[in-house]
Amino acid sequence: MNKKSKLYTTTGDKGTTALVGGQRVSKGDQRLVSYGTIDELNSLIGVLLGFPISLEDRELFLMIQNALFLIGSDLATLPADAEIKKRFSLPEKSVQTLEQAIDNYDAQLPPLKGFILPSGGQLASSAHFARTVCRRAEREIITLIASVPEEEKSATVAETNLRFMNRLSDLLFVFARYAAHKEGEKEIYWEQNCFSD
Repeated sequence: MNKKSKLYTTTGDKGTTALVGGQRVSKGDQRLVSYGTIDELNSLIGVLLGFPISLEDRELFLMIQNALFLIGSDLATLPADAEIKKRFSLPEKSVQTLEQAIDNYDAQLPPLKGFILPSGGQLASSAHFARTVCRRAEREIITLIASVPEEEKSATVAETNLRFMNRLSDLLFVFARYAAHKEGEKEIYWEQNCFSD
C-alpha cells in the first residue's frame, strides 16, 4: 500500500513559496497576489457550478475553470522560463468561445437601460460577485506587469490570457443578467437620486 504524502510541507513557514520554475519568492509578491486572485476567481466559478444550470452552461464554466488554472500557472512562471510558459498560453479559440457565449446570452436579453445593481437572485448575484473578482484579478495582473523591468513586460503574461480575462468579466456580467432574466427576477437599476425627497 502506498503511503500518502503529507499535505503540509513546512517550506512556506517563513513566508515564501516556490514558483513553477522552483524559484522562491515572498508570499506577498505581486506575482502571488495576481495568481492568488485567479485562484479566488476559480473558486467562485465553482460556486456557479453548484447551481442547477444547463449542461451547456456547465461545460462553459468548466472550460473557464481549466483556462484560469492555465492563466494562474502562466503568472506563477517567470519570463526567464520561456519554454515552460509556452505551455500555459491559451489559444485564440478560448477568447472566441467567450465572445460567442457573450453574444448568445445577450441575444436573449432586453436592452440595457442603465447601470444595474448587483442583484437578481442567488445565481445572478453570485455571477456578479465573480465578475468583480475577475476585474480585480485583471487589475492585479496589470499591476504586476507595471512592476517588472521593461524587457519582461510583454513576457509576464501571455497576450491571449490577458484578453481572456477581459472577456471573462464581460461574460460574467451578461450571464448574471441572463440568470436573473431566466429566473424571472426584475433587474434593479441604479437610482442616482435615491436620497431625494
